[in-house]
Amino acid sequence: MPPPKKPHKMNKDSKKIQKGKKKKKKNKIKIINKTALVDSKAIDSEWWDIFWKRNSTSGLDEDSCCAFSDVPLDEDEGFKHFFRVSKRTFEYICSLVREDLISRPPSGLINIEGRLLSVEKQVAIALRRLASGESQVSVGASFGVGQSTVSQVTWRFIEATEERARHHLKWPDSSQIGRIKSGFEALCGLPNCCGAIDSTHIVMTLPAVQTSDDWCDQENNYSMFVQGVVDFEMRFLDIVTGWPGGMPISRLLKCSGFYKLCESGARLNGNVRKLSAGEEIREYIVGGASYPLLPWLVTPFEGGEPTSSSEFNPVLETARLAAVKAFAQLKGGWRILNKVMWRPDKRKLPSIILVCCLLHNIIIDCGDNLDPSVALSAHHDSDYRGHVCKQIDDVGRDVRERLVKHLLCRNGNVLCS
Repeated sequence: MPPPKKPHKMNKDSKKIQKGKKKKKKNKIKIINKTALVDSKAIDSEWWDIFWKRNSTSGLDEDSCCAFSDVPLDEDEGFKHFFRVSKRTFEYICSLVREDLISRPPSGLINIEGRLLSVEKQVAIALRRLASGESQVSVGASFGVGQSTVSQVTWRFIEATEERARHHLKWPDSSQIGRIKSGFEALCGLPNCCGAIDSTHIVMTLPAVQTSDDWCDQENNYSMFVQGVVDFEMRFLDIVTGWPGGMPISRLLKCSGFYKLCESGARLNGNVRKLSAGEEIREYIVGGASYPLLPWLVTPFEGGEPTSSSEFNPVLETARLAAVKAFAQLKGGWRILNKVMWRPDKRKLPSIILVCCLLHNIIIDCGDNLDPSVALSAHHDSDYRGHVCKQIDDVGRDVRERLVKHLLCRNGNVLCS
């Protein structure tokens, strides 16, 4: 029996040739991937037909596991049901984030059919995750993608929207603030009112190593605060978030950039309004009893305060309800904020909250009607008992008294000098 043959040793030249072939293969792969990314610039109109057939009641067979019994039969209404926006607004959102989603695609964004996910499908996945608050597995099943893809796509979308849609949430300029003042005065009769403020809790679970009394609120939930100032159309003008839900609302206010701007005179410093009683009133916003009474923040009368609270409080409450309704619409429309979040990254959660507020504003700015059927039927913080703030600033008290006198004069209840 002949001895086994020794393995043939490659000479140096042969090794160089083999290495060259490997490099060529790598280059070829890179070119293919680059081509796939360029192709994703094309607008995808097929994803909706596939999604609608998979998830609508009209397109489902008896064995389907993706049935949604409350889906409207009309396709346009069905689109808003799933994604909260009209098709026209959806296209606008895609245009905002398209370059970012193309230039920084998450790894492995291939669906079960082996095709690269289009920008439109990525945006749809992210909007569905934020709108429904369903698990990543459930959202993935409705699109035919895996849980990890939903996770990557959603976060990339949040990063891109936070950067590209900031102009949809900013303090109004002088011309816009004039329209807001007129809107509030038409709504409730309060002159020179520039907004309404409120806050809400985003409830979450935390790992044992991250729990602390700061994050544990009055209802023994771990939560993060969101504070927002809105206009009469429920558009967010300013938000602050990232602070623990266990702190008092008055402290939350004082930790905000909005408070610092107002206290320094850099905000709510516009035109003074002449009132019917011959008085003048500065710019201000309105808030509930959990907020302090300040020169630029008017709150309701509480028990024991001497004046016509029965005349004034209902008027102020009408204005304040703009903020209450805005948060009910926000948490109802973007249900991820209304469900208990499972161990979220507290550094990323503020970005998720901000993007939901941006999407809320985009709907308004694009002329879509906020769907009242998706708003929470109860108060947005129904499990929380309001804490009454006892802080009363003397100048703030004077501002409130001037408003009371103005309303009484306007209604003919007192003699105006």
